[in-house]
Amino acid sequence: MLELGVKLLLAYLLGTLLGSLILGRLRGVDIRSMGSGNAGATNALRTQGKLFAFLVLAVDIGKGYFAAGRLPSAGLPVVGIDPELSREWLALACGFAVIVGHVYPVWFGFRGGKGAATVAGVIAAVDPRLLAPLLLCWLAVLLLTGYVGLATMLSGLGLIAAVLILKPADTPLLVFCVATTAFVVYTHRSNIARMRAGKESRVRRLWLFRSRA
Repeated sequence: MLELGVKLLLAYLLGTLLGSLILGRLRGVDIRSMGSGNAGATNALRTQGKLFAFLVLAVDIGKGYFAAGRLPSAGLPVVGIDPELSREWLALACGFAVIVGHVYPVWFGFRGGKGAATVAGVIAAVDPRLLAPLLLCWLAVLLLTGYVGLATMLSGLGLIAAVLILKPADTPLLVFCVATTAFVVYTHRSNIARMRAGKESRVRRLWLFRSRA
């Protein structure tokens, strides 16, 4: 239990290192006061440009990958490795913890991003094969609707479907994907409200059905 507790805490703390807020402080800006108010890569792109957004994306994906792919197998001083602790469950638990840390960072007033890029990093570490359906579903919804938030939420359903097809017997992974998708939908509740009110912004350059007028 010691290893589980320590590594979950470390994964959460890793998640609190938001690329947009750390890089923003170096630049003297807080993107939570700009654009949509979100501390993720999409708002970073809209308010700070491509390079800034790319660096934000790299940080947020990287910490997800490290938390799920490297931290579970790391031998920590004093803590050690618990032979009775499932490495798969530990990796997925650390993956969920890093996502929670990204959304609710203790250092930034518990106001973080919405977790999409960090989810992708976790999936890349757990099973890279699942990245293709995740990203393809995201891109398809974005092209059809122009809504980044809707694409992110529905890509979670694509991820669950991919697990059921590719790894139907992997209960831990399925539980993780269902829980993560539900959590990501929750983090996008403001996007859902804006879509219902017709006030959500669209990526018009990628939206196939935008008005040509």
